[in-house]
Amino acid sequence: MRLNIRDATRRDLPQILTIERLGFAHPWSLESFIRELSLPFSRTIVASIKTASGEALAGYLCRWLVADECHVLNVAVHPELRRIGVGERLMSDAITEAKAKDAHLVTLEVRRSNLPARGLYRKLNFEERRLRHNYYGPGEDAIVMELRLG
Repeated sequence: MRLNIRDATRRDLPQILTIERLGFAHPWSLESFIRELSLPFSRTIVASIKTASGEALAGYLCRWLVADECHVLNVAVHPELRRIGVGERLMSDAITEAKAKDAHLVTLEVRRSNLPARGLYRKLNFEERRLRHNYYGPGEDAIVMELRLG
């Protein structure tokens, strides 16, 4: 499968919201994504695939790049397209961009219970640094992961 990585646009928001709602118990709102598209330090990218009827989104990633740090806020892959490299491709693109813009650190939070995501981030050389208790709500801890660049 050939993935195209590009910047998200407002036209992508219906598909982004579909993926978001399929992937998370407490999804971001439309307003949250609109806000991210307007912030100068925020970038949302999408992974798209060609279909018989045009283009479909396989996943997306939203990140902030502030000073010398890249923070991944949100990344999700359509459930039917998981485990085939979409998330890794999105993360790799964000890491490559961070390096190109002289960032020294990439950070993210991940649910402690999300073993597949934690495995992907470890594969990309992220290290588990600390725990944020109840970050996602009662009993839903987050692990802060970091990737030091060059």
